Amino acid sequence: MTERGLETRQFGHRARLALSPTDIVKADAQAHAARTMWNCLHAWWQMMPKNKRTLANADAAIRQARRDIDFLAVLPAQAAQAALKTYFQAWKNCWDGRADAPNFKGRFRSVMSVDIPQGRDLNVVRVHRRWGMVNIPKLGRVRFRWTKDLPVGKHANKENRITGARLVRDALGWHIAFRVMTLDPEPEPHQGPEAGIDVGVTVPLALSDGKTYEHGEWLTDKEQAKLLGLEQRAAQRKQHRKPGEKTSRRLQHTYDQIAGLRAKAKRRALDWQHQTTTAIARTYGTVVVEALTITNMVKSAKGTADKPGKNVAQKTGLNRSISGEAWGRTVTLLKYKTARYGGILHKVPAPGTSQRCSACGLTTPGSRENQAVFVCKNPDCGWSGNADHNAARNILYLYRIGHVAIPAAGRRSRQARRRVKPATAR
Repeated sequence: MTERGLETRQFGHRARLALSPTDIVKADAQAHAARTMWNCLHAWWQMMPKNKRTLANADAAIRQARRDIDFLAVLPAQAAQAALKTYFQAWKNCWDGRADAPNFKGRFRSVMSVDIPQGRDLNVVRVHRRWGMVNIPKLGRVRFRWTKDLPVGKHANKENRITGARLVRDALGWHIAFRVMTLDPEPEPHQGPEAGIDVGVTVPLALSDGKTYEHGEWLTDKEQAKLLGLEQRAAQRKQHRKPGEKTSRRLQHTYDQIAGLRAKAKRRALDWQHQTTTAIARTYGTVVVEALTITNMVKSAKGTADKPGKNVAQKTGLNRSISGEAWGRTVTLLKYKTARYGGILHKVPAPGTSQRCSACGLTTPGSRENQAVFVCKNPDCGWSGNADHNAARNILYLYRIGHVAIPAAGRRSRQARRRVKPATAR
């Protein structure tokens, strides 16, 4: 929506909650009730005829379930209605071909969350430089970590306000994710330079102008040693557990500690990605990246029983490193951040960018001697330099010449086949 140089922007902001042990138990009960409500809706959907699967009938069913099942009453009524709308939206996404059909939510495989659809019920107030207060249904007033200015109080109006929130639990505890709507002026076109970006494992981001963005280990040496000890302890305790026996509290506590350290590493990686992509979006007006098919790049190499794969362990380690760098998330962050600062993001085909010489434009076998060194084997050229920067310059070159000069191997040769609705939707 654009009007008089203003545009409506919607974004989310996640903050850590400071819950007491009693409030944690109540929040856990609400999350389990929300998951049970989803499973009850899915069971109802499977049992009902197609002509009876309406929003009104489903609403009557969940109201009856809240009266018949005692522990479902801990879930606020608005959260139950939000689960109902989310379930029906999941089927619409399936019918439109955007997602798979919804299924039952497992206790240990699903994320514990509770939706708060009404933003006016939150009553967010900033009480300290580092803390704010929010009203959570059936929990009361709760403190949360204030790390971003939110449109509250006199700064809130019809165009700038909090429209809702969601409680989410991970390995580090409960958090609240606010849904914020603001009216911001349209950004001026970014006049910054152009930059091609090559993503990698050893060098996470290499730019065409020679800059690199690198990071160290996400956990300190002490934290890595602790994680290794916990994993060894969990493996030893798991050996003494009989098949089908319930996990002991001590082993579950060890699993929770392992999950906490891994979640801490993931949070640090996400923070590095946010800071790095923000710096790139502020500096460059045009950003060019490769159109990588990451799902194909991280496929297993173990093969089959008749044709076993080669170097399976090495490929497994490479797949783990690629997944850890989260290249797709980096591109997603760059896409909306460049648009916010008035820039633009382009994608170019990936084949050949690492083997081509950015100086003479020829692709000579053996020019990339190793991961870091590129030496052009063309006798008339002989250029040498960093292999990652060479690939980044080739990426920028593909954008500048346009797709006309790109080989057919790098373009889609046929129209994508239209997705067919699943049998359950038809």
